[in-house]
Amino acid sequence: MAVSVDTVYRTVLLILNKEQRGYMTPDEFNKTAAQVQLEIFESYFDDLNQQLRIPDNDSEYSDRVKSLQEKISVFEEMNNCVYNGDSFYIPAVSSFPITEFFLAVQDVLQYSLQSISSQLIGSGYATVSIDGVILPTNSWTISSNVLTLQNTPTADSNIIISAYVNNLYKLGTVIYNGDKEVQYVRPNELLELGLSTLTKPSTDYPVYTYKNYLINVSPSSITSNISVTYLRKPSNPLWAFTTTAPYYQYVYNTNASINFELHPSEQTMLITKILLYSGIIINDPQVIQIAAQQAQAENINSKS
Repeated sequence: MAVSVDTVYRTVLLILNKEQRGYMTPDEFNKTAAQVQLEIFESYFDDLNQQLRIPDNDSEYSDRVKSLQEKISVFEEMNNCVYNGDSFYIPAVSSFPITEFFLAVQDVLQYSLQSISSQLIGSGYATVSIDGVILPTNSWTISSNVLTLQNTPTADSNIIISAYVNNLYKLGTVIYNGDKEVQYVRPNELLELGLSTLTKPSTDYPVYTYKNYLINVSPSSITSNISVTYLRKPSNPLWAFTTTAPYYQYVYNTNASINFELHPSEQTMLITKILLYSGIIINDPQVIQIAAQQAQAENINSKS
């Protein structure tokens, strides 16, 4: 289940252009779409908490708790953790990258990045390709939000930078040997547990502490067979394109694009919220007002 990024972008452009409100570039759309998708995703948890506090219905297709759980289930994952000699890494590196495109300029080696930084890829990794060919990691660097190439690319070639980052949203259950839940404790509690032989962690009753995407399991003799359940963040949508001389129009690239991961029922809300942000971008108060009213009406209807 997914919402087509091309359908959403073309609908937004159709509405903006029909009303002669301005134009939204692919880069503006991609950044706005990522923000809107994350807003809708994060709203699921507050909505679920609210719906659990009010009387529910048991109808086949109008059970709101069931509907929210269905939307959230898309992002539920369970994977094994890798031991690094001291702790376990959270297995939550994104399958889809954050991507930026540049058209190579003759004799230019440096390109300023807007979405990708060295800090962003600190918990993951990045790739750089020119016209579809991935460059060796020693032929480029990313520092202070600037991509620096070692060799000058051919003018007008397509440079693509892709950052695969940690996309963990919420850590769920830590599991040992596939059938034993590891209990979470705070660091001070771990010290207290170690004071008594009755409460000291063991392979039968392991515990863990968690910080900076690292799981520390006690006892330290456990160095394998740790898995976790978790919720990942949705991958950033991407309306990818190619350009050709001499006019360099944006041509939709299906293979390189990334659709929204939200439930198909969210398509209307996606378009409405993107229009709201597009009104800010093109500085049109009327677009902002209409989109905000529509988004509010849909939000009230979904919760009342």
